Amino acid sequence: MKRQLQKYEEVERSLITSYRKKIWNRFLEAINEFEMIKPGDKIAVCISGGKDSMILAKCFQELKAHGNIDFEVVFLSMDPGYAEEHAEKVKANAELLNIPVTVFRTHVLEHVDKIEKHPCFICAKMRRGHLYRKAKELGCNKIALGHHFDDVVETILVGMFYGAQYQTMMPKVLSTYHEGMEVIRPLYYVREQDIISWGRKNELEFITCACKVTRKDADNDMNSKRAKVKALVKELKEDYKNIDVNIFRSAQGVSLDTVISYKKEGVTHHFMDDYYTRKRNIETHYDED
Repeated sequence: MKRQLQKYEEVERSLITSYRKKIWNRFLEAINEFEMIKPGDKIAVCISGGKDSMILAKCFQELKAHGNIDFEVVFLSMDPGYAEEHAEKVKANAELLNIPVTVFRTHVLEHVDKIEKHPCFICAKMRRGHLYRKAKELGCNKIALGHHFDDVVETILVGMFYGAQYQTMMPKVLSTYHEGMEVIRPLYYVREQDIISWGRKNELEFITCACKVTRKDADNDMNSKRAKVKALVKELKEDYKNIDVNIFRSAQGVSLDTVISYKKEGVTHHFMDDYYTRKRNIETHYDED
């Protein structure tokens, strides 16, 4: 008699069958292209309780079980001060999906609740700091976050529209303040809609935003910059379906010869810095001809 698969086994099977091309293969592509995992790494996969971090955890379990890279992985979840029902939902989903998660509690939301200007930015920074410290305490040298393709696209546009700068969310980043630590984003090429589809197919329910600061204005969420950008991209895709791909690729096709200025390692370089040197070189070239 054929054994009835447990829920987590069904989820794992869907990852390498129905979603092999759209999620699993793209997860591997990012890891390989950007050399995110090296032999001997110990990686803390950070679980917020949302769909993105949960699919990231399942991908890492699959890679650890069947991949050819010798590395260690721990699943780390920070409770920043969630309401009890949200904290319990994270734990219940981790148990359902057979993810052995280490949970630790902080008071981030309590502090952020008192901040009026840029609470989301400060919250993200505080959470990242706590995750770095806990991961390092567990002997990890990398933390893996669940940012995906759509996050990258939206980051580019938010920077342009609201920050007057061109920048992108990098696939991996060396920590400036935590020695020996690195952030990796293995879902870099995975589309958000495919993650949503995966969750629905497996009849999974995740927490969305459990932040009480955000929920204060939940009915007016479109006021957030990222929500507006997300809506704009969706609207533009109705006329040109590859608009998000082109935005993403624009970060790979930057021509420094055609920008007014750019920063590298904190130093601003202006096109006028060597304009006349290049002009003389061109004139010399023509004289020689």
